[in-house]
Amino acid sequence: MASLLCSALWERNTLEKAHNFLTTWKFFPLVLENYVSNTFTSSSDFENIPSFNPQTGQLYAHVPLSTPAAVDSAVLAAEAAFKTWSKTTRAERSKYLQRIGALIQENRELFAVWESIDQGKTLERGRVEVDRAVSNFSYFSTYILHEESSVRMIDGVALTYEHRSPAGVFALISPWNMPLYLLTWKIAPCLAFGCTAVAKPSEVTSMTAFLLAEVIRQAELPSGVLNIVFGDGATTGSALVKHPKVKGISFTGGTATGIQIRKDTAAYIYKHLSLELGGKNPTLVFADVDLEKAVATAAMAAFENQGEICLCGSRIYVQSTIYETFVKQFTSLISENYKLRSKVGAVVSLQHYQKIRSYLLLAEKERGTFELGSIPGEHPKAGYWIEPTILTGIATNSKIMREEIFGPVVTIAPFEGEEEAIGLANDNPNGLASVLLTRDGARMRRVGERIEAGLVWVNCWLVRELGTPFGGMKSSGVGKEGGAYSRDVFTNMRTLHLPSV
Repeated sequence: MASLLCSALWERNTLEKAHNFLTTWKFFPLVLENYVSNTFTSSSDFENIPSFNPQTGQLYAHVPLSTPAAVDSAVLAAEAAFKTWSKTTRAERSKYLQRIGALIQENRELFAVWESIDQGKTLERGRVEVDRAVSNFSYFSTYILHEESSVRMIDGVALTYEHRSPAGVFALISPWNMPLYLLTWKIAPCLAFGCTAVAKPSEVTSMTAFLLAEVIRQAELPSGVLNIVFGDGATTGSALVKHPKVKGISFTGGTATGIQIRKDTAAYIYKHLSLELGGKNPTLVFADVDLEKAVATAAMAAFENQGEICLCGSRIYVQSTIYETFVKQFTSLISENYKLRSKVGAVVSLQHYQKIRSYLLLAEKERGTFELGSIPGEHPKAGYWIEPTILTGIATNSKIMREEIFGPVVTIAPFEGEEEAIGLANDNPNGLASVLLTRDGARMRRVGERIEAGLVWVNCWLVRELGTPFGGMKSSGVGKEGGAYSRDVFTNMRTLHLPSV
């Protein structure tokens, strides 16, 4: 049965319709509901977490704080469903994934509009992420139809072969920066490889997960295969990852939370862990670049989604011979093209606004130069808006250089040669991603293969082929996902040995 709220939201697929709805809906603020065993469940017995529209700063929804008992019910539903779902054919699972992807595509504007309202991103950015969510289901729906395995012969003795089976019930926990895209990046392979799941989106951005539950209902996915619960990390997330019947966890979020998950699951040695954590990613700009193209690539890598992407290049290092020219052209491009409300959205929450502001106060204290931007007011009155900010003159050991700010703030610093550039790039506890800008083919490999990052983009950024491994090095997490790497996360492998006849 459809949720009353979901039914009401379903036709509000433009910003105008959505904003009108928020002023006329008689049960305001909106109250989200868990989705367990193909049923939307009342959250009236739960405490609520307030959810604010980042673009206005106004309360617009209540997110249920799911209790450990509610989490237990969802896990048991997933466990019961696993017995049947794990035995379905790949072709059958593929059809379900294709159906889910098609329903998201049919409702592209609906998801983009509410993602923009809920997260603060621009509508155009929301559309990009909805398209990528569709791609997640499309890719894994076909990947599982063409799986390969390995067979080996021991001459005259035995034949051995690898056999995989679904691992069980998974906890899928996604962050607030790209809510739908990153949640579906986990859901699609989990279901494709025969696992069932309890998904928990960030309590800060839960709306599109709620809408996704309605898509799952319309797709007629068997009961309990995918359950969605809402809540925070300390209560809901903790109960989910510690649950003994949860056989694996795919988490994307902050490093501190990732560390806590490892601590919480230390006694459950059987749990599969895939943790994609923070990044403080370098962009290296060498003097041989096409400067116009390099500036545009570095700008996109720094300020897309108002810098709230774990893969953003927030530390830019420029070879000294072009440093001043680069800073001038980069600042000009950002000033002219990255405008608030058109290209740059609001940051996600008041808490995050204050975090970003604290780094800008530190930059002022450390006498850094604001090439662009300024310190926003302490008490925002009409949404959480922070102008794109470009800082120079920041020391390499500053917290501004070393810690993930995760907002529309970038630093630029010079370097002399390759060795210094590599040293600066790697001088950080994180190692998620990087950007290398050069026209020297030998340097692309010479430098690129020494950068301590799971992803290295050369003369481009955010290009993804979904079969490639996604994940970082160092403090940026453990495990990789994508194609066969996702198969490793969501399946168990055994080797069978058959004697020769």
